[in-house]
Amino acid sequence: MTHNKHVIIWTKVDEAPALASYSLLPLIKSFAKSADIDIITKDISLAGRTIANFPDFLKKEQQKPDDLAFLGELTNSPDANIIKLPNISASIPQLQATIKELQEKGYNIPDFPEEPQTEEQKELRKRFSKLLGSAVNPVLRQGNSDRRAAESVKRFAQKYPHKMMKPWSKNSKTRVAHMSKNDFYGNEKSVNLGEDKTIQIILKTKNGKIILKENIKVDKGEILDGTFMDVKELQEFYRDEIKKIKEEDNLLSLHLKATMMKVSDPVLFGYAVKEYYKDVLEKHRDVLNEIGFNPNNGLADLYKRIKKLPLEQQQAIEKDIQQLYQKQADLAMVDSEKGITNLHVPNNIIIDASMPVVIRDGGRMWNAKGELQDTTAIIPDRTYSRFYQVVIEDAQKNGAFDPATMGTVQNIGLMAQKAEEYGSHPTTFIIPEDGTVEVIDENNHAIIMQHNVSKGDIWRMSRTKDIAVKDWVKLAVNRGKITGYPIVFWLDKNRAHDQKIIEKVEKYLKEHDTNGLDIHILSLEDAMRFTLERVRKGQNSIAVTGNVMRDYLTDLFPILELGTSARMLSIVPLLSGGGLFETGAGGSAPKHVQQFIKEGHLRWDSLGEFLALMSSFNHIANKYKNKKADILSKTLDQAIGDYLENKRSPRRKVKELDNRGSHFYLAKYWSNALSNQNDDLELKKKFEPIAKELKEKEQTILREIMEVEGAPVDLGGYYLFDDEKVEKSMRPSKTFNEILNKI
Repeated sequence: MTHNKHVIIWTKVDEAPALASYSLLPLIKSFAKSADIDIITKDISLAGRTIANFPDFLKKEQQKPDDLAFLGELTNSPDANIIKLPNISASIPQLQATIKELQEKGYNIPDFPEEPQTEEQKELRKRFSKLLGSAVNPVLRQGNSDRRAAESVKRFAQKYPHKMMKPWSKNSKTRVAHMSKNDFYGNEKSVNLGEDKTIQIILKTKNGKIILKENIKVDKGEILDGTFMDVKELQEFYRDEIKKIKEEDNLLSLHLKATMMKVSDPVLFGYAVKEYYKDVLEKHRDVLNEIGFNPNNGLADLYKRIKKLPLEQQQAIEKDIQQLYQKQADLAMVDSEKGITNLHVPNNIIIDASMPVVIRDGGRMWNAKGELQDTTAIIPDRTYSRFYQVVIEDAQKNGAFDPATMGTVQNIGLMAQKAEEYGSHPTTFIIPEDGTVEVIDENNHAIIMQHNVSKGDIWRMSRTKDIAVKDWVKLAVNRGKITGYPIVFWLDKNRAHDQKIIEKVEKYLKEHDTNGLDIHILSLEDAMRFTLERVRKGQNSIAVTGNVMRDYLTDLFPILELGTSARMLSIVPLLSGGGLFETGAGGSAPKHVQQFIKEGHLRWDSLGEFLALMSSFNHIANKYKNKKADILSKTLDQAIGDYLENKRSPRRKVKELDNRGSHFYLAKYWSNALSNQNDDLELKKKFEPIAKELKEKEQTILREIMEVEGAPVDLGGYYLFDDEKVEKSMRPSKTFNEILNKI
């Protein structure tokens, strides 16, 4: 399909943001067409990607094009304009649930091979691995990241501060626990390649050579990192911490990113499960092996599998688990009522979302009694864990942050072309035998770097392209010039990778006029201290960070400042000249869907989508001198201000305003702003009757929406909705639909 310059791609995703789109898309399509802008959808949902990945197993009418691959190609076009909603970064249990649902609907998708034995199973596993973890983001994010709170959102947050911040006790024992040696941080080696190369990664063992990966093309100026996690050291660390946490009477909580770091972190998670539940797992080892329990999938996998056993055996294992809880450190809970612990499934606790909540909640997490309690947050690798300790120490000393007065932290994140650890999945390996990993230049067989490793260790290689760093520095300087805020590069001169990045930063800063700019290069701990000092004084800063820190900080500060990271502007100026506009976090999306199915009330707030759309229109206006797009962007900004000021975000309870009602208010405020502007009389004339009718029929529209609330809703599926059923549920107001059709 060819795209003209007036096309916005809206991504079809999963769960609550996908549901909300059924209501929101007709509205924005109606408004957008008045500026000659088409909005078309592309399916990057987990179900959509699964179907697209297995055409050879499906009937012709069931097959779907690979929209993700299409969008990946589109990012290389200067005309790309993509609005990317939050999608599921699938764990294995989520992928299995999707497969099961699709199979029940008649899609002949093969089963996921958990322990592939045959060549056919190994090949299937490889195909499925494309769907796991962060399969979408690295494909679409062909540019660096510009994340910040929109001014209207920040002003609103200070005027009406969220009430979620809980006090910190002066006696708080909360801390972060991390390894002190032989982790990814300690073992990292980094090189800056002076020329284009083709490399391979091999494992030399006493039995010969294993090729882990070959024919890897790397570019001149690219930074190559290699490192590994020593799992014996990891196990010892977990063992010591479990004892220590029991003695200090804290909750034990583990914070990883098993969705994004889909090869390494499920294994790190699995070792924690093995260590914590060691007595039970050893006592019942044979039977658990027999039923295929995998600790990497968490305790939920054990409970699921023991259902196959005779009742007596099942009860004996469950009893032993309950007895173990009496003598082990107490676990932080995801759901105290249902007994779902922090070690239940790997995707329940995602570090970038979980740690800010610990800080927001006074350094505490929920215990088994449903009470908040001090926690020891286990973040095994030192690379990023230490800056969280700085935040905790600051809060222990100075108390909770005040959303009414705190400054804002904008972020310029290095993520173009799969930069750094988040792009490491294809070159992360669980070492099969003791030996030496070597990264070799295929042309002259020279060893670029090597590590001595043991069986089970996790070795990974990360890459950062020179063009990405150069663009990142440019974005940081531009942001500093626009705002006048200090520019802080969060880089640790004691980390091998960061040393190489610092060299490039210093080189590329010289290409810009930095006169009058306040630029710092600080370690993660010092950068955090500098930033927190300013935040508490109500002063603003720009954090210029690597890819992982981008993720962590753009959840941490927005959750403290705004109450949620879903309210952030998230712009990716693509290297090719196009734009990718992201819509915030989707971490609470599953709970919203559950409530909607149960009682027909959707409390998902589409504010992130509104902000992304505003930026997308602005991009079209600037790039193509589209005056009408400029007016749509400015009036949408006004409408968002009215939406916030009048508190039209969805409420929590049934029969209160929900997502559909909040979309009505956006249309009302937006059409009102368009009818009151005088820069384009054609638009003014077009929207005057719309604004009038929306105002007059407000009560009718709200009543029509409220009437369908309170009853269960059939979506026709969880991962693959029935479009007709969902459309009917999400567009219940005949009056509103008719008005939109008049635009």
